[in-house]
Amino acid sequence: MRWSMHGTFSPFALAVAWAALCLAGCEDGAKPTTPAPSETVNEKPDTDKSGTGKTSRAAASADAKKNFKRIIILQNENSPFWDAARAGLQDAENDLKLRQSGLRAVLEVNNSGAAGQVEKLQQFGTQPDIVGLGISAVDADNVAVVEELRKLQKKGVKIVTIDSDVDRDKFRDCRFAFIGTENLLGGRELGACAAGLRPTGGGYVTFVGHKGAQNAIERIRGFKEGAGPKFQLLDTMTDGTDRPQARENVRNAIQNHKGKLTTLVGIWSYNAPAITDVVKELGVRKDYTIVVFDAEPIAIQEIAAGNIDAMVVQNPYEMGYQGVRLLKALHDQDKNIVQMMLPHHGQPDGDLYDTGLKIVVPDEKSPLNPGLFGPKTEFLTLGKFKTWLNKYRLEGS
Repeated sequence: MRWSMHGTFSPFALAVAWAALCLAGCEDGAKPTTPAPSETVNEKPDTDKSGTGKTSRAAASADAKKNFKRIIILQNENSPFWDAARAGLQDAENDLKLRQSGLRAVLEVNNSGAAGQVEKLQQFGTQPDIVGLGISAVDADNVAVVEELRKLQKKGVKIVTIDSDVDRDKFRDCRFAFIGTENLLGGRELGACAAGLRPTGGGYVTFVGHKGAQNAIERIRGFKEGAGPKFQLLDTMTDGTDRPQARENVRNAIQNHKGKLTTLVGIWSYNAPAITDVVKELGVRKDYTIVVFDAEPIAIQEIAAGNIDAMVVQNPYEMGYQGVRLLKALHDQDKNIVQMMLPHHGQPDGDLYDTGLKIVVPDEKSPLNPGLFGPKTEFLTLGKFKTWLNKYRLEGS
């Protein structure tokens, strides 16, 4: 939500407003000041002195007066996945001393669709204080989003993709680099989980928000490769990030593929709780292998309760942190940091920064073991994974 700066100008109204502000200041000097017009309600980079991570509106107003330039990461919806990215963004802002360089790092929210991204990007094009942008592409082939990114580049804004990339064969020029998971590898590792848990194979359904997103395309393809020929794809069901629809998709899959369906595959983070909710509701846990991407807090509870067999977990904290790090380096023209992060930039796939993968299983009794996965993939029991979360003050990943 933005405050409008338009309307009829009234000197009398201005004088009254100024007097009211002065009076309020005399009554309570401890009150936080009202956010400046350039602030948005979705920005949460500032932490209070208690370290709780809550936004400081007073600090935000002070930043506006100091004319800080902004580095923005544009998320697609409110979810625990992006909460972890926000934690990384905040730590990067502190560790890299952005404010001493006249910069701020903020996380803004899109409505999850490509049209919403276009609208946001057009807004950013009118705001000269933005110097860097990290975006998770909802639709890898959306030309309108790509064109808005190119317009921002022409204005000097540094662009990277985070979490989900554009189509690299067509639109690689619209961003400097991609920071996130090797999604094809992640899909293969999830497929390997399914093969290790259910050696006899069977039919599977994948559940995702938008199947046109680059991360969805690569994960679904990778799952098929990793699971092997004993598994057959029955359907890919999309929900547009609508949670009730995500659950309804699971119900329909179970109903429509009786006798064939053996494995339920969650591709985006919220698909995991959608799957477990319905499976518990129908009382059919023993009939299905459940493997999912990401570790929302609810999913962590469900794997602990035995309702998820394995999770492939990304590192959104690192995406937020390294996204800010690279965008700051590009803005500062710090070639040493850019070279350190992307030593092969300019070569094939040298513009990809991998933030890593983890396989998480409930406990040591799982039939899965580190030998089933690639050398770059970290294998953890739930207990060890929780220890890692606590290290970074995270509730999920």
